[in-house]
Amino acid sequence: MKFRKRSRGFTLLELVTAMTILALLTSVGIVGYKHSTKNAREAVLKEDLFQLNHGLEQYRADRGKYPTSIGRLRELGYLRDIPADPMTGSRDTWTTEMEAQDPDNPEAEVGIFRIRSGSTDIGSNGMPYNEWSY
Repeated sequence: MKFRKRSRGFTLLELVTAMTILALLTSVGIVGYKHSTKNAREAVLKEDLFQLNHGLEQYRADRGKYPTSIGRLRELGYLRDIPADPMTGSRDTWTTEMEAQDPDNPEAEVGIFRIRSGSTDIGSNGMPYNEWSY
């Protein structure tokens, strides 16, 4: 009697099942990764906005007026460096809001009283990033 040696490989059905499970796990992992990175960038944005706007208020408390540029905060030591906007990846995209002109002194320089992100994307809280203030 001859015995046939059975091959010890995987069947096509087993391979397809394994690949399907692997694809599902990968897609779940990618979605979770994207969500985590977005949350991390939003946390960095909140902290950067807090530090920038706190620097503006410190400048005003020390000098009696707001600075005319973000660079003044770094030059005078209120900030170590101007951070990059985590939503745009650039230091040049921060948007500034200038204080209202003084009607009693129209010649006076107006300063920056608020700094916001330059990104118009929507955050996880439903608000555009350029409307966030901390």
